[in-house]
Amino acid sequence: MDKVKFLTDQNVQDIIAFIVDDNKVEYDEALDLFYQSQTFEKLHDEATGLYRESAAYIYELFKTEQKTGNFISTEQ
Repeated sequence: MDKVKFLTDQNVQDIIAFIVDDNKVEYDEALDLFYQSQTFEKLHDEATGLYRESAAYIYELFKTEQKTGNFISTEQ
């Protein structure tokens, strides 16, 4: 397994756990929410470098996307 895939998979696991805990939803629902997000798409795009960030940081981006309907990165 390459480093990018490993880091991405770890982040996804942690983010799903955050979604389950914060939203009191089932695991499958949390998966659906995250997998359908722009944040998930950006996380899997190596060019963004998002996979190098912490799960907590990525989760904050996801929460912002859920509130606004758009992926908004603070990175320039």
